[in-house]
Order: sequence, then C-alpha cells, then structure tokens
Amino acid sequence: MRISRGYGVLYLPLMVMEQRKLLEKKAAEAGLGDVKSKWFLFDGGNIINDAMLAGSLDIAGTGAPGFVTLWSKSKGASAEVIGVSGMSGTGLSLNTTNPAVKSLADFTAADKIAMPGIKTSLAAVVLQMAAAKQLGKDKWNALDPFTVGLPHPEAYTALVSGKTGIDAHFASPPYSTMELRDPKVHSVYNSVQGLGPITLDVVFAPKKFVEANPKVMAAFLAAFDEACDIIAKDKKGATDDFVASLKTKLPYDEALGIVSDKDTTFSATPKGVGEFANFLADVGSIKNRPSKWSDMFMPALANRPGS
Repeated sequence: MRISRGYGVLYLPLMVMEQRKLLEKKAAEAGLGDVKSKWFLFDGGNIINDAMLAGSLDIAGTGAPGFVTLWSKSKGASAEVIGVSGMSGTGLSLNTTNPAVKSLADFTAADKIAMPGIKTSLAAVVLQMAAAKQLGKDKWNALDPFTVGLPHPEAYTALVSGKTGIDAHFASPPYSTMELRDPKVHSVYNSVQGLGPITLDVVFAPKKFVEANPKVMAAFLAAFDEACDIIAKDKKGATDDFVASLKTKLPYDEALGIVSDKDTTFSATPKGVGEFANFLADVGSIKNRPSKWSDMFMPALANRPGS
C-alpha cells in the first residue's frame, strides 16, 4: 500500500504507524498475509490531490479542506475519493517578523505569507475562515493574494533567515514553536483560539480502492486506532517516533512538549469536518455540499460520534 504523510505533528498517527509497522501487524492478525506499506512525504493539499488523481497513492493524510475540495470535485466521477478517518487537530499559528502586523487587518501586499499550498490547503482555508470571522464574510479571501505555497520546513527557514521576502508563516508544530523562539517573530492568530478544537487533518483514499479492499481498510483503521491509543498512553514512545520521522532536528524535550500539548488531539473520529464543508460551499469553493459529515467518509465510521 502506498501511503503519504506530511511533516508536522498533525501526522503523528501515521508516523507511529510507519515506525512500528502497525499496518503490517494488523493485516497479519486479520489473516491478510504479508501486506507491505510504502511511505511518501508530501506537503500541501494540491500536491497530494494531484498524486491521488494520478493514481500514485492508495491512501493519503492531508488537510481537511483539501480533502473536502477533492471529495466534492470527484463525487460521482471515476476518480471519486472518500474519507478513511479523521486524524488530528492542533493550534495553527500565523507567525510574522513584521512588527507592524498586529492583526489580520494589518497585512498588506508588501507581506508574503508562506503555507503549504494556496487557496485549498489546510492553512489557506483556515486563514480564509479566520478572515471571514475577523474582517467580514465578504472579505473571506482578502489575504489570499499575499499567500505563497511553500512546505513547512522551507517556510520556517525562509522566515527566520529574513533573506527571501517571506515575512509570515501559517505554521503547525513543531515549526510554529521553533519560530516563536526567535525574538524577531510574534504570533498574530491561533486557530484553536479562533475556531475551536476541530479536526484539521484527515486520511482519505480513492473510493474504488476502499470498496475493493474492505479487509485491508479494516486493518488500516485498526492500525490507526492503535496508533492514536499509543499516543494517548505513551507520550515518550510517541515522541520517539515523532523525532525519528522529522526532517528537522528538534530537542527531545521540546518534541515531547509538542506531542503532549493540550491543544493537540489525535483521533480517527472526525470533528468539525462538516464545518469546513459548509464554509467551502458557502463561498463557492465547492459545488457538492454533504448533507452530513458521514457522507464524506467510509461506512465504518458512520456510527462514531463525528461531526
């Protein structure tokens, strides 16, 4: 199975699965034989969506808005996708080195806000929702012209170096935490404070693949649930997996703090994904509005207390 994940702590359940070979374990327990997983590192909803539509991935972790956009776009088509599980939520922090920027209203065309993917990525849509709430519903996309697509590690380097013109980054941990250690950097907006604790990242797959491989998907969901259970019960062990998976060096104590952060949650049960769908439908970014959250996910999740 070909599976992709991103860089930050939001992908920790997939990191735990990869490091501990939990999919292989659950598949063997289910009598499915020697199922192997091949992992890819992709960042940005547009990149992941393109790879999924091209048939290069079987399962992918991505931002909830990117998934909702692709679900709507592909509904009823041969390349239709479906949600496999929720994944995680945390506080996204909009950090900047521009001392003149104290709120979202202060950004101008002179600023460049880095994020992994523009317009439909997780950070992009969360920023749009924040703008609609703070600046007015008709100004939901007012900050879009200032955004630049850049993976989190590169955006972090660009922001703290001060040499690229990037003066803001809508970041997830650990990059947001690392940036705020720099005295030149301050935070303008936090998503948990602005929108509440909602699921920011999900797991999805082509609907044909899910329907053709029900036992494999059951093994994947069981492995994912076990990964979330490990994170809940063994913070140090989960931190070991986190550090081993990162492409950026991070002090162990700081990594443990990120994994243990009270605002960071991990669960296969989606929370608030329907809220993303309604916002995207309201502003015309998607044409197909789900009647309920479970319409977007595989039937195995229907009985869970999602939203």
